Parts: sequence; C-alpha cells; structure tokens
Amino acid sequence: MKKIVLSALAALTLGSVAANAGVTKLYQDENGQVFTQPAEGRTLIKTDTPLFSHSDKLKFSALTYIGYTYDDYDSGLTSDGVTPYKDDTSDFEIRRAYFQLKAYLLDDPKSYYRITFDISKDVTGDEKVRAKYAYLYLNDIFTHTGVEIGLAHRPWHDYEEHNAWFYRSISKVLIEDKKSGPDLSNSADFGVMFKTRTKYFDADYGVFNGEGYHSVSNGNGMSFEWRTTAHLLGVNGKDKQTKLTYWDASFFGQYNKAHKSVAVVNPITGIPTTEEQDLIFGGLHTVYNMPSFLIAAQYVYSDNTSDIVDNVSAQAGEGYSVNGEFRMGNEKQYRILARYDSWTKEQPSGMPEPEDRSYIVGGAWHQNHNLEWVANVIVTDNEAGSAKEIENGTQYMLTAEVKF
Repeated sequence: MKKIVLSALAALTLGSVAANAGVTKLYQDENGQVFTQPAEGRTLIKTDTPLFSHSDKLKFSALTYIGYTYDDYDSGLTSDGVTPYKDDTSDFEIRRAYFQLKAYLLDDPKSYYRITFDISKDVTGDEKVRAKYAYLYLNDIFTHTGVEIGLAHRPWHDYEEHNAWFYRSISKVLIEDKKSGPDLSNSADFGVMFKTRTKYFDADYGVFNGEGYHSVSNGNGMSFEWRTTAHLLGVNGKDKQTKLTYWDASFFGQYNKAHKSVAVVNPITGIPTTEEQDLIFGGLHTVYNMPSFLIAAQYVYSDNTSDIVDNVSAQAGEGYSVNGEFRMGNEKQYRILARYDSWTKEQPSGMPEPEDRSYIVGGAWHQNHNLEWVANVIVTDNEAGSAKEIENGTQYMLTAEVKF
C-alpha cells in the first residue's frame, strides 16, 4: 500500500475525533480498553505521540482477511460455442482490511460515533481505501430503539453474518454475491436506520439513498429497507454461536425506487431506450444453532419492475441458500462448513431460465479470539445459457482472518 494512502488513513482516523483541547494522555485498563481520562484500574500508556480529543473513551479495532486463491476455471468454450471460459489465476491477496474507531461522546455509554475504513480491490485490481461506515449511533431514542445516522449498516447483511453465516472472508451472503448470486444489495449505505431490540423480537429498518456505499447516488429515489426477526427461544445469539442455543425466523427486504438506469430495447418496437427500474425484493430466513452445530436456510424473491411489455427488469428472479456448520473440540474451535446457493434470473415469457449455482465445502480452525484459519473449495456451476456461465470452475482458498 502506498505511503500516501496509509498516511491519509491515519490522519483521517485521528482527525475524526480531533479538537483543540490540548495534548491528552492515554490510559489503558486490564482488558486493553483505551481511555483519554485517568481512573482507578487504568494505567498510563507511555507514548511520544500526542492525542487531541474531547472524547472520554476511544476504541480502536481492526479486521483483515489474508488469503491465497487458485481459480481453476472450466476449459474450452461456453454453451454458445463462441465465448471462452476465463483463464486460470493464482493469487496471494488481502481480500479485505478494515480499520475502525469508535468515539464515545455522550453520557450514555452505548451511544457513540463510528468510522470504519475499508481496503479492498476495485474492478481494475488496484487496492483502494474508502469509508465503509461513518455514522452516529444514539441509543434508546425510543423504547428499546436506537438509531444510526450517516453512512450506516443496511438491515440484512450484518444480521446474517453475525448469526448464520460467519465466513465473509470467503464468500458474501446470497443477496450480495456476484458470481452465482443476484447481487441485489451491498452492506452499507447513506441514510438513517433504526434498531429495535427486545428479548423475543428485534428489527432494523430505515431509509437510504439505495445505491450503496461504493456506488454513486443517482438522486432519483430513496430506498426503504427492513429486517424483522423473531427469537423463537427468547435468545439473541449474535456472535455467541459456540455458547448458546437459539432459533430465529426473519423477514427482510427492500423497496428501492428508481434504483438502476438500464439500457433496454423495447421488444415490441425494437427501439432502444433507457428505463429507471425499481428494486423490490423480500426474503424469508431461519437459523437454528446449538454450540455443536448450525443449520440455516433462506428464500429470496425479487420482483419484475419493468414497465415495458414483455421485458424483465435487470435484477428480477428468485433463489435460495442453505448452509450448515458442525463444531468439534473442547472449545468448539474446529469447524466443518458447507453452503449451497441457487439463483434463477427471470426471463421474458417463453425464454429459458438457466439456474446459477454454487457449492462451498471447507474447514475452519478458530485458533483464538484474534485468529481463525479457513481452507475451502467453491464450485461454481451456472447452467448453460446463463450470463454468468463464464464463471464456472473451482476455487481453492486458504484464509487467515485476523482481528483485534
């Protein structure tokens, strides 16, 4: 990574809480938490670097996916007899790297400002740094309800990744997957999201720009997005999969106006035109977890929102995903994981509808709180005639997930 990028990252992170308050010393408690004010149980951190801040408490964290991937694509030509499959590739890579700062600015210890930087490859293969999250969270603005304001979480992704599918380091969730999934939505966007939490029910719901954090907002319409979850056993199992038994059922989706401007040809007149297409989808999901195993399944339907007769909107279709995990060892540190995804894009009447499919099988070793190793295989098997048929092949992956 270029020095200018790292320098900008450090400057922006510290600058997010900087103020003209004078030089502040840093203190640390026995759990490693960093503070800017002295108190019983906190020791002074010796440093030659001054920190300027009005915040009483700062919390830094990082998460990185370090990996190796060998892509063994199918050989020859796709079913059209013209288009070749992709060439095989072999790469060491930083799949994602996140650096996060939370500043606790209010008397309520559960309210904070958060900024997260995301290092990832763009479409050219170059490493880029962008803001993934930058929001103010206010706790309990209503009964059992807080709110994120800014570049915030979207309702679904964070839930699934902390309750049902724990391996974003190797594959995104179904609605975000590109190789054999629908690529309906990514995980963050500019907007306002409310978060309701109770023993037997929780929900995330909000209004967003709709295009996502790494796309340009078109300004043509807003997106209402939601997730409602029933904790059927009265247990919220977020990040406690090896300690608790829980059973959840969820309904989630988006109603996204004028989401995408799509170039189309009117099938009746043959005249090229541009259509502003809405994105309207909904999904059902359930997960059952015990310390020794997990099973989860979901179904997603995306509506045809095209107003042109005999045309189908770009993201219309339906699909499902099933994943499971079996855990072994004294601390359930050894895991066997598997997942199957299926998506069928809707086509105009009378045309074939090829299915896009992927299979994931692997094993993981949760070495400690800071390090997890994953070895896995992903088989992409999109049916003949699919627009994603060139993705067919087998990925062999080795991953180290590092966090602190």
